[in-house]
Amino acid sequence: MAISHTPLAKFIHWSFIPLYAYGIFKQLDDLSQLEDTGLLIFEVTFAIMFLLIVVLRYTYMRRFDTFLGARVPVHRVHYFFAKTVHRSMYFCLIVLPLTGLIIAGLFTRGIKDGSAQEVALSVHEFSASLSYVLIALHVGAAIYSRLKGEGVWTSMVPIFAEEKPSSNPIITRIAEVEEQVYDQVGRFFSAKKG
Repeated sequence: MAISHTPLAKFIHWSFIPLYAYGIFKQLDDLSQLEDTGLLIFEVTFAIMFLLIVVLRYTYMRRFDTFLGARVPVHRVHYFFAKTVHRSMYFCLIVLPLTGLIIAGLFTRGIKDGSAQEVALSVHEFSASLSYVLIALHVGAAIYSRLKGEGVWTSMVPIFAEEKPSSNPIITRIAEVEEQVYDQVGRFFSAKKG
């Protein structure tokens, strides 16, 4: 039987999606909206809750291997890339509410523009944009892993389970090229160390 994530890990993973989506869709159009005290309190409360949930999620999920359920060996370079994407996603998801809280804090102190507010807004917007890219990369990698039939998809996703590695010649050839790229990257960095 294939190794799978715990029911709690799956719940944490999948229930976070609506929270993230809500945070993205409810974002403010203009900083002046924070003049509404009720909205300001809501935004601060949401940011604190979001931050707490992300930190708790990271604390729980980091105990699981990135390639839990893999039926095939995972190249160390592939593992490094995947770990980097995961950690970067968590970093962005922590920076987003932190900068939101800084923006709100500055605003309540009467700092509605200027360099401090501009820096906070820029970092907030950058982390939001980067989170979109990283999440798209994560989803794309999950789908690609499913096509290869590695078993990683099945450890987290309840539908379209893989039975075995793909025997499709196109997928097999792409996976071979991918391994060659990982070998080249690994050799490049090994040569840099030497």
